[in-house]
Amino acid sequence: MSKRTNSFLCPKSCLSSRDTTIIEFVNIMFQVITAKLKLNLTAEQKSLVSQSALAYRDALNYTSQVAFDAGKTSNAAKLQKAVYNELRVRFGLGSQMACNVPRQVSGTYKTLWTKVKQNADAISKGYTKKRYKGLDKAPKYISRTCTLNYQRDYSFKTGRQVSIITLQGRIVVPYDGYNKHLDLIANGARIGAAKIVYQRSSNIYYLMVSIEVETPEIDPLRITRVSGVDVGMRYLAVETDLKNKSKFYSGSEARHKANRYHKVRLTLQRKDTRQAKRRLIALSGRERRFIVDMNHQISKEIAKPNSLIGLENLTGIRDRTRTRYGKKASKKQRRANRRKAKWSFAELHGYIDYKANLNGSVATIVPAHYTSKSCPKCGHTSDSNRPNKGLLFRCEYCGHELHADLVGARNIALRTLLVWQDWTSTGSLSASPNVSRDETKAEILQRFSELRWTSDTSPHALRYCAQCWVVD
Repeated sequence: MSKRTNSFLCPKSCLSSRDTTIIEFVNIMFQVITAKLKLNLTAEQKSLVSQSALAYRDALNYTSQVAFDAGKTSNAAKLQKAVYNELRVRFGLGSQMACNVPRQVSGTYKTLWTKVKQNADAISKGYTKKRYKGLDKAPKYISRTCTLNYQRDYSFKTGRQVSIITLQGRIVVPYDGYNKHLDLIANGARIGAAKIVYQRSSNIYYLMVSIEVETPEIDPLRITRVSGVDVGMRYLAVETDLKNKSKFYSGSEARHKANRYHKVRLTLQRKDTRQAKRRLIALSGRERRFIVDMNHQISKEIAKPNSLIGLENLTGIRDRTRTRYGKKASKKQRRANRRKAKWSFAELHGYIDYKANLNGSVATIVPAHYTSKSCPKCGHTSDSNRPNKGLLFRCEYCGHELHADLVGARNIALRTLLVWQDWTSTGSLSASPNVSRDETKAEILQRFSELRWTSDTSPHALRYCAQCWVVD
């Protein structure tokens, strides 16, 4: 029985709503999703859960300080040896919780060390002069969360009830949730770890449960649609397939709300009162939920059944398009930097990926080189094809004019077509092509330069079959 990751994005946490893990056991594939269950606690039960969550949070802060004093270590095994007995005696945690705490703190320090290295690299390249201060003091945990292991710290009972461990013993609590998730739990779905999450605005505790859902086995011959998706800030996504069916997802509403939230945020920051700080916290949560909702709606439209969906590899895009920062930046540059910082393309890609897996489709990434500068009609690539870097694409060689984002989506769709052809011929899907070597990158770009959206100017004849365009 083998276990492997077969997705273009690796999950940051088994409990994240952006999970895109695919696990394959022989020929059975599973998609990891998160079920949000509302715990209907009595007053006494809520007190017990709150006590456990607060003790867990205090244990995290204690372990974080120990790790900081030990040279800001991120070694989970070393941390567990140092704090395990103290967590059991001083905070009253169970054995599994006492093991989960150092693992979580270790993950936090690993993330912070990664940011320190990224900051040092940015300083060496002259992108910034600011030093990252995330490790100047021990990270502090604020949220009331508690990680639980299935069948040890919590388990499901009949009648939509769950047994949860507390510092004073186990309690049995009824729960509610999305009907589809409730049916999966009742029908014996594979269940993993869970987190207790506290929502302060409604004073409600939720149980976030990781569930593995069986997904259809994907056969390249069953793919009936190949599409490309270009993401951006003016248009959050532009989708097109090889039959010229396109759709634009405008980002005007998102930009308008982001500007409004920014103005309100500046006003509250100038007040600098306790009530203003409370409003800032509530405002940030509201803005975040709005962005998540928009990405869910867009990804649901894009992730159609039996499709191969091409997405750009935008790793490091912010560094590659970095403009001036700090006091020397103009008002226009600061506004552009603020919008870019809120650009949630990775989250949108993750949503498209896991929704595609549930629909019997596949999302794959293709190199993003010159997708908005290459003419899909004649193949000419030049910076001059985008006058003033605007939304109009005008090929200086053949005169072809089109919306620049639609040109990018068409080029991505054509590159995805090559992925599909390689998949059908070799039997293996390379979800993330390796272009680290210059020779490999040049070879791939050479193949891309021969792609044409129409057959009249193509160096190779293109014929159309019942399923897609095929390069002869």
